[in-house]
Amino acid sequence: MRIGIDFDNTIINYDQVFLGTAKERGLIAKNFAGISKQAVRDAIRLLPDGEMTWQRLQGLIYSKGIARAVMFEGVDRFLRRAKSEGHTVLIVSHKTEFGHLDPEQTNLRQAALDWMTRHNFFSRDGYGILRQNVYFEGTRAEKLARIASLGCVCFIDDLEEVLDDQAFPAAVKPVLFAAATMSGHAPAYPLCPTWDDVEKVVFVEHS
Repeated sequence: MRIGIDFDNTIINYDQVFLGTAKERGLIAKNFAGISKQAVRDAIRLLPDGEMTWQRLQGLIYSKGIARAVMFEGVDRFLRRAKSEGHTVLIVSHKTEFGHLDPEQTNLRQAALDWMTRHNFFSRDGYGILRQNVYFEGTRAEKLARIASLGCVCFIDDLEEVLDDQAFPAAVKPVLFAAATMSGHAPAYPLCPTWDDVEKVVFVEHS
């Protein structure tokens, strides 16, 4: 199989980085109860000039802060299984080259590749993913066009708006990696709160 996967917030988990950095910068209280990126985002957006503050924080974390991010639990096992069974993993990410609000203009794509390299994505002893099978696209439309061109049997993403887009290729099975949908209603495609669930959908249903 050719398995397509999103990168940010699907493979890589920034929750603790957002939480820690927001506390360090005094954007949320030290005893802030939320732990997810979304909880931090919602709190910061309530501040004066909150949307711009949130965008600046995102730019910092997706560049310099990425080194502190981790893989979601279960991704390691999923990628090792894909490798052992001879499947091809293709990573397609909506990621601009530079952040709009980053004064240092850190290359976000290179930062992501460096993170993947440190986590053995491209090594033979690791997940054995080919570097040329990682694609960064500047817009959602370009991301969807790329997915359509790759011949994937499925695509795993954390964003409903990607999977629900009219341009999402009909021949590709959408898989949503999320605890719940924004509407609270079950989607027409698999909803997977964990990577264990993703593994079952991809490897069992397509076996």
